[in-house]
Amino acid sequence: MRALSPLLRIGWGCRAGPLVIALLPRVASARPGSRRTMALYRTEERGQPPSPGYRLFFKNEAGHYISPFHDIPLKVESIENLFNMVVEVPRWTNAKMEIATKEPLNPIKQDIKDGKLRYVANIFPHKGYIWNYGALPQTWEDPHRKDKSTDCCGDDDPIDVCEIGSKVLSRGEVIRVKILGILALIDQGETDWKLIAINVNDPEASKFHDIDDVKKYKPGYLEATLNWLRFYKVPEGKPENQFAFNGEFKNKAFALEVIKSAHECWKALVMKKCDGGAINCTNMQVRDSPFHCTQEEARAFVESDKTKGQKLCLRREPRPFIVDHLLVPQDPGILCLDSCRPIFRYHLQ
Repeated sequence: MRALSPLLRIGWGCRAGPLVIALLPRVASARPGSRRTMALYRTEERGQPPSPGYRLFFKNEAGHYISPFHDIPLKVESIENLFNMVVEVPRWTNAKMEIATKEPLNPIKQDIKDGKLRYVANIFPHKGYIWNYGALPQTWEDPHRKDKSTDCCGDDDPIDVCEIGSKVLSRGEVIRVKILGILALIDQGETDWKLIAINVNDPEASKFHDIDDVKKYKPGYLEATLNWLRFYKVPEGKPENQFAFNGEFKNKAFALEVIKSAHECWKALVMKKCDGGAINCTNMQVRDSPFHCTQEEARAFVESDKTKGQKLCLRREPRPFIVDHLLVPQDPGILCLDSCRPIFRYHLQ
C-alpha cells in the first residue's frame, strides 16, 4: 500500500527526564538490525500522574504530535524479525497504563474501572508486572474476526508484548525488539495474544533467537509468565484466565504469522475498510487514510480541554523494593527480613 511506505522508518526511545528522546546516528555493524537510521521520538506529559487526566503524548523527529498506535512503523527496515515496541508499563510497576485506542492520537493513559485508577495486584512472589509490557504499533486484534487457531475473536487492541530483557525500561520508550514466541490468552472469550520478545539492545539479546532459548537461558520465566497471566485478575474477584493450546508457548515462526495477520487487520482499520467501532484512527502519516490529520489539527487535539481540569487522584502506587533480587509481595502489616532488620512497613493497594 503506497500510503504505508513512508512509515518504514525507525523508532527508538530512551528516557531523559520527563521526555523520551531518541537520536541515533547511522552506524555500520555486522550484527543484524544494528544499522540505524537517524530517528527521533519524544513524549510530552499532560496532567499529573496518577490521575484520570494524565496523558503521555508522542512526537516525531520534527516535533509534531503523532499517534503511537498508527504512526510509529511496525517493522524496522526490511529485517524479518525486528519490530518497534511501545513501552506502556515498566517492569515491577503496578499502574495499568495503556495506549488510549479510543482517543485522538492515542496517548498513553492509566486505565480506569468503576471510577478508580487501575493497578494490577502483586502475584506472589512478584511485584507488579514481571516484564516490560507494551504493544506493537500498527497491529490490531479485530473483535469481529475469529482467529482460526483459537476459535475466538480479537480483543480490539494492538498486540501485547512482554519484553524479557534485563533492563527496566521507561513508559513511552520506543525500542526495537526481536520476537521469540507467543502465548494465546483467552480473556472473557476473546483472543488476547501475548508476544514474548527481547530488546535488541539488551546485553543478552544475541543469545535469544526463539522460544526454546528462553527456556534455556531464563529457566522458569515462561512458567512464571503463565502463572502471572492466569491469576492476575483473581484478586479483583474474577475467575482465572484461560489459554489456548493448553497454555503452550508457540515459537517465533507462529508468532510472526500472528503479527502479519494483525498488521493486515490494522491496515483495513486505518483505511476504513472494516468496522473499527470506537477505535480512533486519527493519524499524521498514513497519507491516504480517511483519518489523516494536519499538524494543526493534531495540536488542537492535544490542546483541547479533554486533558485539562481533571481532578488529581491522590492514590499513589507504592514504590517497589528488592532484596537480593527477591521481589516481596505487598500484604497488609509489617514485613521483617534478615533477622528483623531492616523492617519495611507497607499497605495493600
